[in-house]
Amino acid sequence: MNRPLAEFKLYLKNQRNYSELTVKNYEEDIEKFLAFLSRQGLDMFEVDEFVIRNFLSEELASGVSKRSCKRRLCSLRHFYRFMVREKYADENPFLLIDSPKLEIRYPNALYKEQVQELLTLNKERKDYLMPRDQAIISTLYYTGLRAAELVSLTIQSVDMRNRLITVIGKGNKERVVPFSKECKEDLLNYTDKLRKELVARSKEPSNKLFLNFKGEELTTRGLEAILKSIEKKTGLFLGLHPHVLRHSFATHLLENGADLRTIQELLGHVSINATQVYTHISEESMKETYLFSHPRARKNK
Repeated sequence: MNRPLAEFKLYLKNQRNYSELTVKNYEEDIEKFLAFLSRQGLDMFEVDEFVIRNFLSEELASGVSKRSCKRRLCSLRHFYRFMVREKYADENPFLLIDSPKLEIRYPNALYKEQVQELLTLNKERKDYLMPRDQAIISTLYYTGLRAAELVSLTIQSVDMRNRLITVIGKGNKERVVPFSKECKEDLLNYTDKLRKELVARSKEPSNKLFLNFKGEELTTRGLEAILKSIEKKTGLFLGLHPHVLRHSFATHLLENGADLRTIQELLGHVSINATQVYTHISEESMKETYLFSHPRARKNK
């Protein structure tokens, strides 16, 4: 690894307080660009607008999405800004490049009735891991946590008495999220018995809240596999994914009158713009709200 990149990684980790995963993503984006430069017979200080556009063209031609290209440009723009600050480079050529325009993609959200049906059918399961899976669905839906946040939860993160969860989100920022009585019941049903049995299976007991069937710490990939297995076991195929339940959480809050700033805090978003994407309301929902709220619409509907 070259010296500027090594120092940049330390800067992201120690000064910007970025997570290991975020730092790794930065490194992969930058190394992808450095590999391109190597193939072109260039070094990192021979970069101009023409070189950058060739890089983007090659990426797009190879099937890389515009979203991934935009992320790589952000990583490289940050990296070169750091190099200018540390006197490795005289200028940042990425300031001249606009990111590819993206179409806004709204994640899918489940209807409230679908979520209730999912919770009901899953609770009817008779297999050993049902309490854990029910607690996972409840926690994802009633708190809106990201997958990485859920698998990072510890027993100490959960305040059952006050129904609050302390979450360490992106950038190691801490927030507190409430949860419902139903979620509390599902969590207690899991922690009071099954979790203790899972811990007993492991050679190295963990304080993480959610564990796999071996009693080991759950990973985000393992979490996604569990949600897929829930679909098979319940026979209810909804395209279950942590992000779908997170978006359902935000959408249902908005539809029931919560303001965007509150939802922003609950989701752990730095920017309100990100919250607006998550809380895109369906045309049907907007129509129902309009008919219910507008005095002339109510009279004439």
